[in-house]
Amino acid sequence: MKKAKLTPLEKEWGRVVNQELAYISKRAEKTDSKLNQMLEKRIPAGLQNTLDTAFGKAFRLVFEKGTGVIEKTYNKDEMKKKYQINEYAAKVYGNKKALKTFSGKAKGAGAGNLLMSGAAGVGLGVLGIGLPDIALFTGLMLKGVYEIALNYGFEYEDEEEKRFILLLIRGALSYGKELQSINEELNFYMDYGAYAKARSVEEAIKSAAGCLSKELLYMKFLQGIPVVGAIGGAYDVIYMKQIMEYAEIKYRRRFYLRQKRSGMK
Repeated sequence: MKKAKLTPLEKEWGRVVNQELAYISKRAEKTDSKLNQMLEKRIPAGLQNTLDTAFGKAFRLVFEKGTGVIEKTYNKDEMKKKYQINEYAAKVYGNKKALKTFSGKAKGAGAGNLLMSGAAGVGLGVLGIGLPDIALFTGLMLKGVYEIALNYGFEYEDEEEKRFILLLIRGALSYGKELQSINEELNFYMDYGAYAKARSVEEAIKSAAGCLSKELLYMKFLQGIPVVGAIGGAYDVIYMKQIMEYAEIKYRRRFYLRQKRSGMK
């Protein structure tokens, strides 16, 4: 019996699922770099708690007061209009080219924020500024996620969406079973519109802040040393790239799922 031909949406769905599995596979386990091993004994006691607090404050600041400031860096209404036009075209034509328009724009937004993050991280690192960089890094990170969300037709301001973003950030910086668990929780939310685990936004902030502080501990310590801190600042780009890559995959999956539910073939 001849196998039924897959539609463009089915092909793109299979592609994003495979990319998600590849992302999880390449992060099956964490291996510390030689640089981290060298810095391990030099980390001051209490630095991770300081970073926890700093990332937590940065998230609260952006969520409470900073989103409006971030939105001044892009035209939200224009992005929403372009999304609606692209979605209409995707439904009319239903081909690969129309569907890939969304990922192209989302990846472009992520690349732009990578450049800004790298410039800021290296510049502050040269000056030996580490901890103050956290607010800027967090703002650029959320700006990147917001733009990806808008390019796929999703908002980011209500409590459920904040939880989605915070969980996504944790997933992007996690490994092995923890990453698998977080990925499953994100997919559960996409499938059922509710979270399998009950937690408040404040709890989600603390979890995301803890994950960031643990992962960036060595680099933020190094960034606080003048001149050589540029190396630590340069790592902002590496971590930002991980987050943007995972965010683009998850929002693309969410977008395709919504199109399937709307009846697109």
